[in-house]
Formats: sequence, C-alpha cells, structure tokens
Amino acid sequence: MAKIIDGKETAQQIKAELQKKISTISGRKPGLAVIIVGDDKASHYYVGSKQKACAEVGIESFKTELGSQTSKEELVQVIKGYNADEKVDGILLQLPLPDALRPSTQEIIDTILADKDVDGLTTVNLGKLVSKAPDAIEPCTPKGCMELLKRYGINPSGKKALVLGRSILVGKPISLLLNNANATVTMAHSRTENIEAELKEADIIVAAIGQAEFINGSSIKEDAVVIDVGINAIERGGKRVIVGDVEFVSAENRASFITPVPGGVGPMTVAMLLQNTFELFQKH
Repeated sequence: MAKIIDGKETAQQIKAELQKKISTISGRKPGLAVIIVGDDKASHYYVGSKQKACAEVGIESFKTELGSQTSKEELVQVIKGYNADEKVDGILLQLPLPDALRPSTQEIIDTILADKDVDGLTTVNLGKLVSKAPDAIEPCTPKGCMELLKRYGINPSGKKALVLGRSILVGKPISLLLNNANATVTMAHSRTENIEAELKEADIIVAAIGQAEFINGSSIKEDAVVIDVGINAIERGGKRVIVGDVEFVSAENRASFITPVPGGVGPMTVAMLLQNTFELFQKH
C-alpha cells in the first residue's frame, strides 16, 4: 500500500511556520489583494478560504468584488490601483473570468506588476521560470506539488516524470519545475498516443487533466509516486463526491506514495499562496 502524502497536514505545518515568522514583524504586515469577477459560487468559496487562511497566519487581505458585466478596462483599473498600493505585496486575480473577459485573460493578468504577481502567471514570471531566474515567482499549485515531494523526501533528480495536462496553470509550470529539479520530463495531453506506455515508464506521475479517475492503478508502474491535481465532482451511489484524475483505490495498491483527493494538493495551493505573499513582502 502506498504511503499517503497528506497535503492538509503539510499545509497546516507551513501555515504554522509562516504565522511564527509574521508574528515577529513590527510595522505593517504582508498584504494580499484578491480580485473576483462574476458570481461563480466555487470561485467565491475559494476566495473565502484564501482570506480565512490569510487571517490565520497574520497576512492582511484586501478584496474587490466586481459584477459579471465588468469591462476589461474597469478590471484593469482595479489592478492598477493595487499595483500602486504599498500595503499590497501580492495581487491574485481569481480565475476563471466570466465568458466575456476570458479571451483577454492573459492580457489582463499581464497588467499585474511582476513583483506583485503572487500566482506567478504573468508572462514575465513564466519567462523567468523557463530561464531558471532566481527571482521567478512559482505558480502556487505546481509549487505546492514540489513542496510535497520535498517534505516527503522524494527527489525527482534522475527520475522519469510524466505530467498529464499542459495548462498554463499547472501542466506547463510543473513540467518546468520538475525539469529544473533534474527529472526527465514527458508532458502528455489529449493528442498523446499510447498514454498507457508512458504511464508504465514513469517514476513520478502528475495528473492534471480534469478527467475523473482517468488513470487506473493497473496502468501505472509499480512503486510510482502519484501526485493527483484533479478535482472532479461526480455522482456515486446517489451522492455527489469529489474525486481526482486517478482512480485512488487501485493506484494506492501499486504506488509508493500518493496524494488523496480531497486533502492532497488542494490545501497546498493555498499554503503556497501565503508563502508567495510572504516572500514578496520580504522582497518589498
């Protein structure tokens, strides 16, 4: 049976470490601004959990809620206001944006100052990640995955890593981070032929494709490390349950380490948001 990589417990440890550091600061505390556009219930829930986490560690949070009919120009003005606010160290634009703004997502993100880009998603910071610049801000979910590997003593160096998914939020940046950690990285996606063969070869699997239980344990290499980023709501036994991109029970019987869903990568994303805010505060 695989050892469970407990993201919830690890996130609590990180928050306790941050709270201790922040409690010693005299003067202003680190500041995080969150902007949410529209009325997506899941987004509002996530923003609430992020603000709660800020309060737990002593980070001051600011929030701007905008209606779903907000124009690109109005949203950019809000971002510019936070860019100029010295109390704000990090700016987070909650995604996804409403349909009308979605085609302009990257253009809007790029109006956030690079040194306040707490999610590491501006073109500048993604470029720094590619070039291994020491001041690159790492996107929160990929950074959380790497932190879990580190805290559980899993060294990617020399290992074959398979990343399923090529999104700008997870797939591409986690591929870069694993490559920077000297893993040999393969990125698979919807057009990849014979994914089964790739899974059988991989020492580390990062699943981030948004397809419920896409990977069965029988497909993975014995003793592989499985990092499941997927969060999918499905109906099972008449109830709504949350599952990952990996079929957990079968994978648990073959893997050496595995993250559960929920309770794996999800809590680490919030912990890394706090960590990035604190690191930006230190730079400022």
